[in-house]
Amino acid sequence: MDRELAMEIVRVTEAASLASSQWMGRGLKNEADDAATTAMRNMFDSVHMRGKVVIGEGELDEAPMLYIGEELGSGNGPEVDIAVDPLEGTNIVAKGHPNAMAVIAIADKGTLLHAPDMYMEKLVVGVESAGLVRLTDPIEKTIDIVAKMNNKRVRDLTVIIQERERHNELVGRIQKKGARVKLFGENDVGASIAAAIPRSGIDLFVGTGGAPEGVIAAAAIKSLGGDMQARLLPSNDEEFQRCIGMGLEDPSMLLTLNDLVKSDDAIFAATGVTSGELLEGVRFLGGDLVETDSIVMRAKTGTVRYIKAHHRLNRKPHLVMPENT
Repeated sequence: MDRELAMEIVRVTEAASLASSQWMGRGLKNEADDAATTAMRNMFDSVHMRGKVVIGEGELDEAPMLYIGEELGSGNGPEVDIAVDPLEGTNIVAKGHPNAMAVIAIADKGTLLHAPDMYMEKLVVGVESAGLVRLTDPIEKTIDIVAKMNNKRVRDLTVIIQERERHNELVGRIQKKGARVKLFGENDVGASIAAAIPRSGIDLFVGTGGAPEGVIAAAAIKSLGGDMQARLLPSNDEEFQRCIGMGLEDPSMLLTLNDLVKSDDAIFAATGVTSGELLEGVRFLGGDLVETDSIVMRAKTGTVRYIKAHHRLNRKPHLVMPENT
């Protein structure tokens, strides 16, 4: 892969963000997701690569576009794996809440985890604690390690975790240990990346979320020098067998960052849809002029770029606009 491909991928997340932003606050999450998916899929055709979705919106019978196994790109250029979430936070956009993004990760062919769209248990830390924590350790031990390596008292440590009933017991243990808890509603890609960004105020990410989001975040975390461990959580025998069918000999094995992203040449890109802690959302500046805020990271160089761009909506034929707008 080359540096030009990183900029091409940003164009794809920009397209998805622009399309879904038209539905912000309208209470129509499916329409927002469909708009993002359609725009992203159309823009992929212009990208100079031969890509295949290895983890994304679901199987062919579950998703009409960006399904696992779908081939993307112009048909020329490098062969790459793709992990994709056209709209991370469909409910966020529908309700006008913060932190929705369009996100993509790509890496050399055969190097991104190939798995079904299912639940995944995750643990993320920054560069200071990289290589020192294990997902299988008690959360109390992990907190002690991260506090020591970040030169903080436990009571000053911030753990971010999704506000879900399945996490109630874990939240209670973290609070009993004395660490601070920051809850979030949706977008565990942004939340997990925050744990690897210096001076973000987040020291540790834990919890269970989507597997596609985990693989996408792993590309960013590798670029940032952080660490991540994960474990797939098949809910039934059918999901277990699907994992095996995709080449995972032991679906319940502990996955390291290098299992999630084997290549050192991985690219992560995201564009904000609604404003949040990592990115600003799409901003309508008047007339047909809009502004987007994106980030792109490359693991090979450790480069992180923030990109602001202006777009003319009437020159974007790939966008799907709501009626009466």
